[in-house]
Amino acid sequence: MSQDPPSLLRGGAAAAVLAALPGARVVGGAVRDLLAGRPVQDVDLGAPWPPEAIIARLREAGLKVFETGLAHGTVTAVLDQAPVEVTSLRRDVATDGRHAAVEWTTDWREDAARRDFTINAMSMGADGVVWDYFGGRADLAAGRVRFVGDPATRLAEDYLRALRFFRFQARYGQGAPDAAALAAIRAAVPGLARLSAERVWMELKRLLAAPDPRAALALMAETGVLAAVLPEGADLGVLGALVAAGAPADPLLRCAALVGPDATDAALPERLRWSAAEASRYGAARRLDPIRGQPDGADLWRALAQAPPADLVDAAWIAEARGLPGDWAALRARIRATQPPVFPLKGRDAIEAGLEPGPRIGAVLEQVRAWWLARGCTDDAAACRARLRELAAGPTI
Repeated sequence: MSQDPPSLLRGGAAAAVLAALPGARVVGGAVRDLLAGRPVQDVDLGAPWPPEAIIARLREAGLKVFETGLAHGTVTAVLDQAPVEVTSLRRDVATDGRHAAVEWTTDWREDAARRDFTINAMSMGADGVVWDYFGGRADLAAGRVRFVGDPATRLAEDYLRALRFFRFQARYGQGAPDAAALAAIRAAVPGLARLSAERVWMELKRLLAAPDPRAALALMAETGVLAAVLPEGADLGVLGALVAAGAPADPLLRCAALVGPDATDAALPERLRWSAAEASRYGAARRLDPIRGQPDGADLWRALAQAPPADLVDAAWIAEARGLPGDWAALRARIRATQPPVFPLKGRDAIEAGLEPGPRIGAVLEQVRAWWLARGCTDDAAACRARLRELAAGPTI
């Protein structure tokens, strides 16, 4: 089946790579989103040659080539700083539920058969011709997320596909989900324990970034997948209230709402090996003390002096989703409209006040800052320096 070549195949990096590799095709998500009329984020290509042959052809065409995933048959061609991944057609030799040993093939259908879902198994040539071996185009039009071939086999090859099913269901699914897929996923839940924390979080994050993940998460709960990947507990009601309130589709904010309030804030970030920045944002969103009582005036300044405005806005969203009383929209507006106060002193001010370099400087500055906070963050640098000199002249702390 064919269509006019889309604009991304008529110029730019993808077109240049296709010209250097006659017989290569666009594969996977780019084809899916082109057919669905959605923006295409990345263009990946497949080619019926081993990686060494692909590299040689690309370099002969004057393209820069980086061996980004050679063990899996993937190289990256770059033109005008735009990268295009090219992967040799593959067949699975052995799988263990997490990784696959592969060998190269020239058979496009064989390569497509190892993909997860029919909507991801299509390919498109430079002329716009679409190859669809497993009914992906019809499934895409019907909003049906369906495994390629036997669902249990696809899951046994990589248990992460259970989580991917719900991500694609959230973005492309319409109507009742595929019954065969759900049955296989229920049976595959024990295999999820074999997945690395990083891969689980990657998929959860993508699911939580969907415009409305509520129905997909409810399916996850029904199949036992949600309890397996979030043993800390999940409160779908709070997440639903957050989405209904119009909060941003931010994965960390939504995760802070989804995980029950009784869970230790450090438990999930540690288990899923989050970055320090992710853990900090998650904890701040769940820490409601700074926004209790709907702070205004000096109380709001104090809160802003001790936490970034974005963290307080997140906490106000969570408070609203949990049904705590208050005008949370008004508080968020006040937070955004208020310039956060900045403590006006630095270490050099303590040295100028006569303190010797050392730990006492930090202790005295912290005392001055506590005084400044208690007075509503309104004292200027001159007043803070005067207080600093008083403390510096006092007994050693």
